[in-house]
Amino acid sequence: MELPRISLRPFNLSNAEDVLKWAGDDAVTRYLRWASIKTLEEAQQHILTKAIPHPWRHSISLLDDGRSIGYVSVKPDSGDSRCRAHLGYAVAREFWGRGIATKAVRMAVNQAFKEFPEVVRLQAVVEVENKASQRVLEKVGFEKQGLLKKYGFCKGVIRDMFLYAFVKDDCLSNYN
Repeated sequence: MELPRISLRPFNLSNAEDVLKWAGDDAVTRYLRWASIKTLEEAQQHILTKAIPHPWRHSISLLDDGRSIGYVSVKPDSGDSRCRAHLGYAVAREFWGRGIATKAVRMAVNQAFKEFPEVVRLQAVVEVENKASQRVLEKVGFEKQGLLKKYGFCKGVIRDMFLYAFVKDDCLSNYN
């Protein structure tokens, strides 16, 4: 099966119906820190209050028809922690297992290091149960750096998570 061609672009309100489709799927949002979106109005509010103001949250969009099929975000820290940024992503269920998340994360890594020159470390925390996301990060070149016991809440339950990191100086020479 051929990998669909994608782009990463800022969200806009015209994405609301697409966002409702993938962000309204409990399987897609299972490991996200926010609840599934259930109405078009919620999708519009999510875009206006979460996606657009975010420093770098982009729609994963199909090049052939422009549909939003997920998101990838990079959130740089500030102050003495400005050398690192946090990565998050999700992809519509119909596109699982087709390399979309891997391609989108790889694109985001390249763009993040260009757009945030002080960032030298991208990191992601992934629930221990989320094997698919762990595979995505490992394919892109992230290194599993440890287990964080009882690290964060997800859907009201405190979860163990793995910490993954992509360190610019260590990884980019072997990257692409």
